[in-house]
Amino acid sequence: MNNKNWDSNLTPEQNYVLKQEGTEPPGSSPLNREKREGSYHCVGCGIKLFESTTKYESGSGWPSFYESLPNVFEEKTDTHLGYPRTEYHCKKCGGHHGHVFDDGPKPTGKRYCNNGVCLVFKPKS
Repeated sequence: MNNKNWDSNLTPEQNYVLKQEGTEPPGSSPLNREKREGSYHCVGCGIKLFESTTKYESGSGWPSFYESLPNVFEEKTDTHLGYPRTEYHCKKCGGHHGHVFDDGPKPTGKRYCNNGVCLVFKPKS
């Protein structure tokens, strides 16, 4: 799939982040305050990416998780800010979700800093 193609099923902001590797403004996602049990899915293709049990408040302004589900992301190095960062994309649709850092909590020490517009929360039924 060519990740750069506009998707008419997505909002302009979702297209900007998923297809053009953009970033939503910090603190803008209602998912920052989501505390219910459930799972987080890619808005582009629906694949499950994170469980709510791995979400935590990082203070970054974006929904953050210390662990993703296995084999759901591909990573690449991003140097847009002048230094290397690890960017991650959905393996199924190629959509850009955010960056992963090594400053998260135990047990993984990871912080998946995800753009909220890229996620769909599905409460546990």
